[in-house]
Amino acid sequence: MKRRCRTATLGGTFDRLHRGHQALISKAFEVGECVLIGVTTDEFAARLGKNPDHRFQSRVESLMAYLDRTFPGRDYQIVPLNDYFAPETYCGDVETVVVSPETAQRADEFNEKRRRLGIKPLKVVVIEKVLAEDGKPVSTTRVRLGEIDEEGHLLH
Repeated sequence: MKRRCRTATLGGTFDRLHRGHQALISKAFEVGECVLIGVTTDEFAARLGKNPDHRFQSRVESLMAYLDRTFPGRDYQIVPLNDYFAPETYCGDVETVVVSPETAQRADEFNEKRRRLGIKPLKVVVIEKVLAEDGKPVSTTRVRLGEIDEEGHLLH
């Protein structure tokens, strides 16, 4: 069995908690003893041009309910993301970042920033895209548009 890292991290808006989010979180708990989850603040979401259906606190509460139900007793911390890189990820305990194929480039940017600061780069774990019944990726946008539900089932 592989040694798990002390802390794995991931980030997202988590507006509609779907199977893609769940896959990221599951992988983080698989590779980390503790999981640090950054949740995009309402202000950062607005700067990114996103308009979440739910406010920050509601998204955090929904995420916590999912974590407590799915990973009872596991160690996690949720932090607000005001930019792509939470300050907590600059500590030595964070060893691994879990990303989707769409966000893998951000991990490279983050590691470059860590190198410039003299901090060991994070191991980058890229999960595969989670596909809906139609073979297209599960995404919050598709859920919001009513194409699929959070599990990736077609709605029409």
